[in-house]
Amino acid sequence: MDASGILRPREDREEKPELRSVLTEKAYDQNPFYTSFDNTYLKHQNAIESNARTYPRRLPVALKTGRGILVTDTEGREYIDCLSGAGTLALGHNHPVVVEAIRKALEDEVPFQTLDLPTPVKERFIGELFATLPADFSADAKIQFCGPSGADAVEAAIKLVKTATGRRGLLSFHGSYHGMTIGALSLTGDITAKAAISGLLPEVQFLPYPSDYRCPFGIGGDSGQQAIAHYIETLLDDPSSGIPAPAAMILEVVQGEGGINPAPCVWLRKIRDLTKRLGIVLIVDEVQTGLGRTGSLFAFQRAGITPDVVVLSKAIGGGQPLAVIVYHRDLDLWKPGAHAGTFRGNQFGFAAGAATIRHIRLNRLDQHAESMGNRLMHELARIASTTPSLGDVRGRGLMIGVEVIDPDGKRRGFEPPPPCPEMARRIQLNCLRHGLILELAGRSGSVIRFLPPLIVTGDQIDEIANRFERAVQTSESQRTTVE
Repeated sequence: MDASGILRPREDREEKPELRSVLTEKAYDQNPFYTSFDNTYLKHQNAIESNARTYPRRLPVALKTGRGILVTDTEGREYIDCLSGAGTLALGHNHPVVVEAIRKALEDEVPFQTLDLPTPVKERFIGELFATLPADFSADAKIQFCGPSGADAVEAAIKLVKTATGRRGLLSFHGSYHGMTIGALSLTGDITAKAAISGLLPEVQFLPYPSDYRCPFGIGGDSGQQAIAHYIETLLDDPSSGIPAPAAMILEVVQGEGGINPAPCVWLRKIRDLTKRLGIVLIVDEVQTGLGRTGSLFAFQRAGITPDVVVLSKAIGGGQPLAVIVYHRDLDLWKPGAHAGTFRGNQFGFAAGAATIRHIRLNRLDQHAESMGNRLMHELARIASTTPSLGDVRGRGLMIGVEVIDPDGKRRGFEPPPPCPEMARRIQLNCLRHGLILELAGRSGSVIRFLPPLIVTGDQIDEIANRFERAVQTSESQRTTVE
């Protein structure tokens, strides 16, 4: 990093002629995100990998090492990682307890994969996970191990609830994200990935999700929450609504990809009461929020509700691929083989996951996430108060979003200014230049998302805020220059 605070590549970086030989300028994206961080690995990736890749288009770095909250790229530049594998790395990179758990599994010569056969490592994982879940839920719960992704666990949940209820319909929410497989995508609000796909699940009904900043009814606050709850109740009670009794409702307590939208606790309790009254299974997707991310071990605990099904992945594997659903035993009506997967017996995921869960629980990292999240929210709100392009700061624990707006954009009625994805991308790139990795989310990709590891310290939080503020100031000056 030079005196200006901008990261520069090492002058002695190693060239990779063996990669350059297969590249052409035509195959390499000539846009500022790539050319500002000219990297052979990125060029090679562009030439050989699928057009469906996403993160390197906005984060043009090739990573080499990681420890804690820091990562280093192949050109020697160091970054604070506030992406954390999209929330997967609760303890950051190469945490000692995770490394030791994997090392011990190797030394013990555990079988790498065991399908759904029982093993001591798997049993230990189940014990740690159930000890972390609320007692009133885990006491009557069963667990299904799925393929390694959260999307596969969502698919399993769909099969489970349809089998158990004999119903076909499903309820989801605007702004939701549940994965990219066909069933999970059918339940996802964002229509971009759906546009070219046919054969999505039928009878999926999308419902409004509460938001103080962008209330779908243009009300906001308690009145907006009550209006949405009333609308959903009326819709489901109305025999002429056109919606047959659904098998289940799936929701995120804090929407992640949808723009870090936390559901109010009062609203969640009303939704839980409604689904119970109507016999609708409530699935809570905790793939990104589970294990302390939102300031409680599980996001649904803050509202004091008990779901029927919880979908878990990401953090529960300690950085290794692992996904499960945990559900009330009364739903366990499916037959052997109803859901399977070759990699559902990942012993290293069980070992790393058990160690991670235990470390989070014993060290109360959920409470630490709440404290550090409040500290970061305070700093981000201060920055937003002096910056016209930052419209809203929201989140829970260490799951925080900052919505970027066009302050001069045309408004509709009492709505806030429109989102500004161009400015969000500019801030993201300038953050990267200042050594801070952040990702975008929300409508039009206009929400800057903070997901640092739960082990982040107070000093590191202050440094994250400092780098973000400098990046925002740079971006504001660039916007003014362009205008």
